[in-house]
Amino acid sequence: MSPTLPPSSPRVSSPLLRFALLAGGLYLLWFLGYEHYLAADGRLDAALTHNLATVCAAGLRLLGYDATISGGAQPLISLAGRPVVFIWHPCNGLVLYALFSGFIVAFPGPFRRKLWFIPLGLFLIYSLNVLRVIALSFNKYYDYQSADFNHHYTFTAVVYAGIFALWMWWATRGATAARRPATESYAAA
Repeated sequence: MSPTLPPSSPRVSSPLLRFALLAGGLYLLWFLGYEHYLAADGRLDAALTHNLATVCAAGLRLLGYDATISGGAQPLISLAGRPVVFIWHPCNGLVLYALFSGFIVAFPGPFRRKLWFIPLGLFLIYSLNVLRVIALSFNKYYDYQSADFNHHYTFTAVVYAGIFALWMWWATRGATAARRPATESYAAA
């Protein structure tokens, strides 16, 4: 007689447990990969930081302001020759992109939908970050005293609220396939 597995085999059957294990594993993979390779190398952070500064300065110029960038690893945005915002690597959004993507990958849902939703979400988070830096530039230029508070609390809350809204959209609408009610065709009498 061959042994059979008990009903509580190690197979993960709870969707919540599956999500927690997968999300935890992805976070561990990200943490180790970032700390030991990406951060040590520094090129990805430098490229993202420089790109963010360049796009923000271009956005400020589009709005009619004399915006320039100077500096190397931590670019400095200036308005009308007055320094307003340094962009450090922790502000470039890389960790937010990984956090968002890991949640979507770990959460159940069709793989094909994840292939378009993750890039869309990354673009929206990037756009929010650009708007955050532009708003912070204005804040420092026009009302320097409130800039520190807004940088640490207001603008951070807005970006995290945007990410949370994307997660909620995925969890409530994106992860489930759209179901159409069955239609019956009626013959004309």
